[in-house]
Amino acid sequence: MNIPTQKSGDSKAQIYEQLIPGIESLIKGVDNHVGALANVSAVLHSSFRYYFWCGFYIVKGDSLELGPFQGEMACYTIKKGCGVCGKAWEERRTIVVPDVLQFPGHIACSSKSRSEIVVPVFKGVEVAGVIDVDSEAYNSFDDVDKVGLEKIARIISPLFG
Repeated sequence: MNIPTQKSGDSKAQIYEQLIPGIESLIKGVDNHVGALANVSAVLHSSFRYYFWCGFYIVKGDSLELGPFQGEMACYTIKKGCGVCGKAWEERRTIVVPDVLQFPGHIACSSKSRSEIVVPVFKGVEVAGVIDVDSEAYNSFDDVDKVGLEKIARIISPLFG
């Protein structure tokens, strides 16, 4: 897979549109779901300059457990409703946080994180996990990221559960 990387002048929308078919082909027919998620996180992390941390948390009982990721160390488990990840799981919707320091109950796995987006991954009607992306800059994520990552969440949903 040729991994697109954000260069000066490239729009985020262009990068996401280039990533979609690549991610589809990257996971097609792969039985190693952990490995596939690891590769998806690597592709996403390397494609966008503002992605400081990118990975997955997977629903296990009443918690989210850390899955494959790219970036610094992360929290092992997150309870439903706690932090941005737990809140996105509980509310079953994408949450974009322009300033994590202003988010009530934010879990600071890294003190470098300043903005975050969390996208639920659905398996049928249930949330099976989340895509979590952090940035060291404020206001990094917008509707373009929301739409792009929600498309990717639908593509990778067979890898959960």
